[in-house]
Amino acid sequence: MITLLYLLITVATFFFMEFVAWFAHKYVMHGVLWSWHRDHHIREPGFFEKNDRFFLLFAIPSMTFFALGGLGSYRYFLFIGLGILLYGICYFLVHDVFIHRRFKWFRQSRIKYLKAINRAHKIHHKHLTKEEGECFGMLLVPWKYYKALVK
Repeated sequence: MITLLYLLITVATFFFMEFVAWFAHKYVMHGVLWSWHRDHHIREPGFFEKNDRFFLLFAIPSMTFFALGGLGSYRYFLFIGLGILLYGICYFLVHDVFIHRRFKWFRQSRIKYLKAINRAHKIHHKHLTKEEGECFGMLLVPWKYYKALVK
């Protein structure tokens, strides 16, 4: 029973992170920390971007939950940290590897869901300023992008 609870905590945290990522992208990255995120929209030379700092920033809560969960009486914190970590890995694979191809591990996909994610992200990047953005999430794709591919 405890194992099921830990699994549910991990999965719930993973899906909650989609909201956290959407909120942070819309109101932090396209808001007060646009100076970190700008080079993700307006390409600058080099492999690393200032935007990569967000990976480190978002790792802090995961590491904190792992540390607190390892101390003893709050064991479920480990699984919150795991959910955040798994979302971070998924974000890296989908965003940096699949969409932006910073690593040449995957090619185009025939899976319509992945095509819709890619299309929505391309729409997000057509805006080069912090204003007028759209499609701030990663895994939840607005239906119009998926629907256009189903036809």
